[in-house]
Amino acid sequence: MWLLLAFLSAALLGFYDAFKKKSLRDNAVLPVLFLNTVFSSLIFLPFILISAFTPALNGTMFEVPVVGWEVHKFIIVKSFIVLSSWIFGYFGMKHLPLTIVGPINATRPVMVLVGAMLIFGERLNLYQWIGVMLAVLSFFMLSRSGKKEGIDFKHNKWIYFIVLAAVTGAISGLYDKYLMKQFNPMAVQSWYNVYQVFIMCPIILLLWYPKRKESTPFRWDWTIILISVFLSAADFAYFYALSYEDSMISIVSMVRRGSVVVSFLFGALFFREKNLKSKAVDLILVLIGMFFLYLGSK
Repeated sequence: MWLLLAFLSAALLGFYDAFKKKSLRDNAVLPVLFLNTVFSSLIFLPFILISAFTPALNGTMFEVPVVGWEVHKFIIVKSFIVLSSWIFGYFGMKHLPLTIVGPINATRPVMVLVGAMLIFGERLNLYQWIGVMLAVLSFFMLSRSGKKEGIDFKHNKWIYFIVLAAVTGAISGLYDKYLMKQFNPMAVQSWYNVYQVFIMCPIILLLWYPKRKESTPFRWDWTIILISVFLSAADFAYFYALSYEDSMISIVSMVRRGSVVVSFLFGALFFREKNLKSKAVDLILVLIGMFFLYLGSK
């Protein structure tokens, strides 16, 4: 069941990336991110309130149990990690083609495996090493594809932003596995969305609002709401996948990166991005690498 949930989460993430790209085109990044956190928290706020004041959700997967500071402090850390990844990722997504961002993000399972090796003392087998090497190779091939569009991986700061987003995303994945073994999935997902709104408020007021007239102006786009809807649904499936005792973060993380297929198709069909043939080869290498990670993790 947890593997099916991981595949569902991957498909939803692909749509999330596409709507995020659409909403960020010629738009201010920080207000879009802020509204994403607001709408996501509004999705879960009714579950928090209903669970706290009525027994209507008792015993269901939508119940948000009342927890104390000993749990909330871990959720706040989760909020900072995720928000850091989102800030890097949103800025990178705005300035780079979706067909480049997707494959870079797809290297996260490699980072999760390396993190599991360093933190939890896990050892990679032959198949996993093959998957890691293919992912590294695909990254260098992707840099060659990017040069055809004037994107120099060594000197383009937005590439570094996407890489940092992937690294912090991998850290978040490892932390999620730790959280899901101890705490209720709905409690974590609901409250980390709420905390992100409070974290984003000073960022908006201090960093964006005073200089809003000197940068790209903000414009409303209905896809901003769809970002929150698809992300919340994707994370809901993801957290419940990790809550299963026999779930493996290495496989769940790998499957979720399959979202690159959906986002790549959006980049090709709707955003009319360039050099698709060479990028498709890079994408195939990433997918083959993910397959070897799967074989090694069985």
